[in-house]
Amino acid sequence: LVSIIIPFYKKKEYIFKTVNSILNQSYNYYEIIIVYDDENLSDFDYLKKMFKSINKIRMIKNFQTIGAGHSRNKGMDNANGEFIAFIDADDIWKKDKLKNQINFMKKKNLKFTHTSYEIIDKNDKVLGERISRNFEKVDDLIKSCDIGLSTVIIKKEIIDDQTKFPNLKTKEDFVLWLKILQKNISISYFNETLSSWRKLDNSLSSSVIQKLLDAFKVYNYYM
Repeated sequence: LVSIIIPFYKKKEYIFKTVNSILNQSYNYYEIIIVYDDENLSDFDYLKKMFKSINKIRMIKNFQTIGAGHSRNKGMDNANGEFIAFIDADDIWKKDKLKNQINFMKKKNLKFTHTSYEIIDKNDKVLGERISRNFEKVDDLIKSCDIGLSTVIIKKEIIDDQTKFPNLKTKEDFVLWLKILQKNISISYFNETLSSWRKLDNSLSSSVIQKLLDAFKVYNYYM
């Protein structure tokens, strides 16, 4: 079983494309956990109504906004799967993403994999591509987080109270990947382009100031 974690905050425009890209997977043994992270509940009621007939989807409601990282932690705490996959509420998976990546992990007995991914705009136009690679130790990754979060699948067994997403607005995934490398768990790449990451002008990840502030915290506090 793969538990797929989706934090949701004001992404109503894209969430159905994201969920449909999961429902259309050629691999069928999964559950979807949507963690609703918005104090305004209008979208929650709408999503609950739209997804009520899909047994594979569970929705968890935060009572206050806690951020994407802590929402993913909450999703992982409620996950039933042996594997955990992450996807943001505006990204898209290719049809064979789960099947190919899970088969690769089981064949090689891997605990953490990521893949190459496309960069798309708000209209699904492809802007470019990022190629994945292996990371064996912290020094391989520390200079730049070259891992697409929506491409990552991990074994749930590597997550514990000290190995979770921190309270950062951006780069929270970077810290978790570094913590996992510190546990001598290698990050292996699967050389297929299986995800599309949506680049939006108004997203937190596009804020240069926020990224600089969080980068300072990564290097001077967490690491």
